[in-house]
This record gives sequence, structure tokens and C-alpha cells, in this order.
Amino acid sequence: MKITEHIKNANGKTLFSLEVVPPQKGIGIEDLYTNIDPLMEFKPPFIDVTTSREEYIYIDKGNGLMERRITRMRPGTLGICAAIQHKYNVDTVPHLLCGGFTKEETEYLLVDCMYLGIDNIMALRGDAMKGHQYFEPTPGGHASAMDLVHQINDLGRGKYLHNDEKACDELNKFCIGVAGYPEKHMEAPSMNYDLKWLKEKVDAGADYIVTQMFFDNKRFIEFVTKAREMGITVPIIPGIKPIATKKHLKILPQVFKIDLPEELINEVENAKNNEAVKQIGVEWAIAQCRELLDFGVPVLHFYSMGKSDNIKKVAGELF
Repeated sequence: MKITEHIKNANGKTLFSLEVVPPQKGIGIEDLYTNIDPLMEFKPPFIDVTTSREEYIYIDKGNGLMERRITRMRPGTLGICAAIQHKYNVDTVPHLLCGGFTKEETEYLLVDCMYLGIDNIMALRGDAMKGHQYFEPTPGGHASAMDLVHQINDLGRGKYLHNDEKACDELNKFCIGVAGYPEKHMEAPSMNYDLKWLKEKVDAGADYIVTQMFFDNKRFIEFVTKAREMGITVPIIPGIKPIATKKHLKILPQVFKIDLPEELINEVENAKNNEAVKQIGVEWAIAQCRELLDFGVPVLHFYSMGKSDNIKKVAGELF
């Protein structure tokens, strides 16, 4: 079932969903199940599965020289989606990236999604390759999420890259999600510029928006208000991440280019240990989510990042 159908069928009730990260290659899926299992009591209608782009590794050739090769440390997104669907009977949302994939590879992934009965896709540009300052399109790939949205929609209508004849008549149209940034994308010169780009993605065929994590609801509410004023009418889903360690004060702003409220920073800095930080993160997320429920968000989407105990505590107070 499509995400937009889940939201419509909820009749105004806020849904619970989560995002999981594939294990590194060579590690079994059981650890992933261990983190998902405790959250199934909250009946998520869908689970997102991230995709990692390629990166360089260096192999010691034993003669004082290093050989550079490209690899993917967390492959298997579609296989994990199929396994989760089979085990839990929930819809899954694979993340598709521009970075690291040609248009042909993207088409193959989309066809595989059709075979697996996957109705939803999260279309993302992706980050720059590790060690690179700026994003560079993969040769033969897309430069932006908007271009990716166009290809997904074309394929859903039966238009393939190298076949002018339609193979179907919208029988396989995917429900497409795209990313939104309550604190603007780090490469955008202004919030208005970022929102104009977001509207172009929606106009290209995106059906819903999931936001980057944030810790200040004012940022999210302002973001939604401005998006609506600009004519963006699709569902906007907030992304939530309970802070869990003192290191998050540095890691989250560095990796995700977000701000943390001074009140939260002070509480974390004054905490005795990471157990205390985790409890602060849970309490902050509960308060944050209650305000978002009052605002009427369609879904509370949690970034699990391999851990579910704190999310379970938050969800247990809300659902």
C-alpha cells in the first residue's frame, strides 16, 4: 500500500514509522530484527531502509603500495526490504540515490521493486562521496533528486530508458517520497531557495515529504507554514531522533548540519553520563512529539540508527 493511502486511511490519526540502516556487509540480519521487534507493538505501517553510496577503500598490496578500490559497506537494501515485508507484513520504503548509480542501474532497482511488490520509494540525491567536498553526479546518473523523481514516475507509467513503447498504463506507479530540511539544506543559499527547490520536486511527482531530523519544533512549524504558503500540499512527515550520547552534540551538527536548542545542549552537557543523556533525549523527544501531535502531523518518523530502546520509550508514551 502507498504511504499516502496509509495516511488517508488513518483518518487524521498520527501514525508511527521508523527508518533502519542495513548492517555492514558480512553481518547477518538478526541484529536488525532485534531492533525492529520491540517497535512492532506500535504497528508501523511502513519501514524505511536506507541505501549507502559507494566509497573508496585502500588495499595494502604488500610492496609498500596501496590500491584504491570502490566498494559499498552496507549493500542489500532491496533484499532487506523484502525480508522485512515477509517477516512483519509491513510496507517497506527503499531509499534510492542519485550518487553512485547510473540511470540504468536505477531502472534495474525499480524493476526489482515492482517484482517485490514495493509500492513506495524515497528519492534522494545523496551526499558527496566520502572524502569529497561537493556532490558530483555519477557518470550516466542523475544530478538531482528531481531528475530521479522524473525517472521513477516515467517508469511507473511504463516508459523505460531504451524503449519508446509503453509497457503498462500507470499500473506500477510508485508513491514517491523526498527529503525536506526545516533548517534548509546545507548547500541552499536561503530557506526560500530551498523551498522553491522542494516545490519543484513535488511538482515533478513527489507524493510526500520526510524531513531531516530536528530538535526545535519552531523550525519545523515555520518550515511547514512556508511550504504551504508556497503551494506545497503533499503530506509533510517530521523526522525524529532522540539524542543518546554526549558525542551527539558534535556528531549530529557536523553530519546533518542542524542546530540544537541551547536548553537541550545545557542539559546534555550537565548530565553525569550517557545513561543520563539517553533519558534526557527520551524526555525531550516525548515533549517534542506531543507538540507535533497537537500540530497534526500525519506520521512521526523515527530515525533508529540501529538502536530501538529509546524509541520504544518515546513511542510507549505516545501510541
